[in-house]
Amino acid sequence: MKPYFSCVYCVLLLLSDALGTYPPSGLDLHHITAQSYAQTRNIARPPHRTLNPSKTDSQCRSRPLDLVFIIDSSRSVRPGEFEKVKIFLADMVDTLDVGPEATRVAVVNYASTVKIEFLLKDHLNKPDMKRAITRVEPLAAGTMTGLAIKTAMNEAFTEQSGARPRSRKISKVAIVVTDGRPQDQVEDVSAAARALGIEIYAVGVDRADMRSLQLMASIPLEDHVFYVETYGVIEKLTSKFRETLCGVDPCAMGHHCDHICVNSNASYYCKCRKGYILNTDKKTCSMKQVKAVVVEDPCKCEARLAFQKQTQSAIQQLTAKHILPPAFHWLI
Repeated sequence: MKPYFSCVYCVLLLLSDALGTYPPSGLDLHHITAQSYAQTRNIARPPHRTLNPSKTDSQCRSRPLDLVFIIDSSRSVRPGEFEKVKIFLADMVDTLDVGPEATRVAVVNYASTVKIEFLLKDHLNKPDMKRAITRVEPLAAGTMTGLAIKTAMNEAFTEQSGARPRSRKISKVAIVVTDGRPQDQVEDVSAAARALGIEIYAVGVDRADMRSLQLMASIPLEDHVFYVETYGVIEKLTSKFRETLCGVDPCAMGHHCDHICVNSNASYYCKCRKGYILNTDKKTCSMKQVKAVVVEDPCKCEARLAFQKQTQSAIQQLTAKHILPPAFHWLI
């Protein structure tokens, strides 16, 4: 009997991997960019984690964001699963460069009702922000995703709530996390949010409706729609979002500046050290040409003229006295 059970166990493992690699019908693989836990071929249970508000590990130094998390806490999200969402939020906070002039974060919690847990202006450092995340509680009941997006657009992304003015050109980003089908419409309200310049990422978990995720998300969909099979592996999306939201440091990636490279969003420009000017190629530097301008002291000029007159007069007197005979003195 032992060999029989061993074979059955192997078959079950293979089926588990197959289901992880090929998701259930209705899910478009072209729009699913997050690999499932089964695809890692790691059978072991992931280690248990809890929130640690004091631990911070920023690895993102590029563009500042006004970032709003919109999280589903309906009845389908079990208490243990909701804790996983909170750990995901805390991990995201850790990976971003948070601060008044860097990234600001808000959290919108929703079920059949919507609750803004904290605004962009409320917490401007990581420890305070993570402590606020630990206090978030599930709301239970329905899944009003459209209402949550509308609330975020009208109340969380306003200047009164801490969003930077449009003139600052700070990216506005919403990340929606849900495990079900919305009980209201999401297409029009999401389009309105995107028209206001809000970039929307949609994260689906387990039973999430892929069509709804696609209607919410910004384009290209392959960069803005994510799917994971369980809340137990949602933390794996942190590294994916780090790549997406942080971008790259153009100067660190390599540049052609002669002296100084200056980051400018996704690009860079060159500057020269003091005493040098930037050449027409906008990359190399040349030493400034300093023209020497001699300014005569008016007093010195007058003194020189007086001296010249005195000298000329003295020469004439000497010439008349010692060189020319008296008959030619009239020439002087």
